[in-house]
Amino acid sequence: MGDAALPKEHILVAFYEDLAPDVLEALRVKFSPVEVSSIALKRGEAIPSELARQVTYIVTFTNLPNPEDAENIKIIHFLSAGLDHSIHHPIFTETTIPLTSSSGVHGPPIAEWTLMNWLVASRKFAYTYEDQKKHIWRGNVDGHLQRIHDQVGKKVGILGYGSIGRQIGRVAQALGMEVHAYTASPRPTPASRHDNGYIVPGTGDKEGTIPVSWHHGTDKASIHEFLSLGLDHLVISLPLTPQTTHLLGAKEFALLAANTRPKHPKPYLTNISRGKVVDQDALIAALESGDLSGAALDVTDPEPLPAEHPLWEAPNVQISPHVSSLGVEYLPRSLDILKVNIGRIENGVDLLNEYKRGKGY
Repeated sequence: MGDAALPKEHILVAFYEDLAPDVLEALRVKFSPVEVSSIALKRGEAIPSELARQVTYIVTFTNLPNPEDAENIKIIHFLSAGLDHSIHHPIFTETTIPLTSSSGVHGPPIAEWTLMNWLVASRKFAYTYEDQKKHIWRGNVDGHLQRIHDQVGKKVGILGYGSIGRQIGRVAQALGMEVHAYTASPRPTPASRHDNGYIVPGTGDKEGTIPVSWHHGTDKASIHEFLSLGLDHLVISLPLTPQTTHLLGAKEFALLAANTRPKHPKPYLTNISRGKVVDQDALIAALESGDLSGAALDVTDPEPLPAEHPLWEAPNVQISPHVSSLGVEYLPRSLDILKVNIGRIENGVDLLNEYKRGKGY
């Protein structure tokens, strides 16, 4: 009679909208002979039981199956780098299904977003842009362009030197800046500074050789020592965990300001991690007092930021609605990680970007 044929492997992309036909076809070519399908679901909506039981791989932002429907699933791959939005789901707490993130794909677009905001602020672009709309050739008659400066010789401290931080470090170095890295655990050796995650080819700092200094710790004293380096920029690129919630507040902003180097502007803060890492009321106060020269925020607390929230009107703040990583390259790069991991499962080797239950990332 012979053995029954094994079911064909099947990738389900659970997205908040239908995938365009050309995108879906490109994925089918990419993963052939694996079957690929997609479903549009509302944020947080469960994947229907009858569908979840038929698939072997799930690609998702926030849509997960019920544990009882997940017996055949080999990997759940998230389209986000952080998984804090889902860690209390039963798939995380009641199963051992491998969970992988898209960490590594965000570096290029977020580094460009970061650089854009630095230059908009330091080159006073908003003034000339507004004048252009009004057809005004103002020059420097009112002196506001006197505060323009470049980035050469500026110090940038990167809190969280992962894939995003490393690409920001790369572009910062190209501008002539001095990069200082901060990680939770010590990285004393060249091997320990190596990036073992997914890297978009031609980007990042795989060997960890860009920073002129490395710092580490999870306690306030270690953070404060880092903030005392005389930083011109502080970039926040940390996962949101109980330990990093409100990690930066009034004391930290005052410390940054107190260590401003002579003839340098006050420090500029960039947050591309999660809004809750920062005490937002303290941030507003630091901007209003001038302890910080400005801030670029792709994340806020809460999101969406209410129209009446005072953060909108804080001095020298640039806010975008959590879109710094967007681009047509995002989905293909994310699914490159899944393709690598399908091969790794077949070969019995460790997965790229696997979520470590209990660590929170």
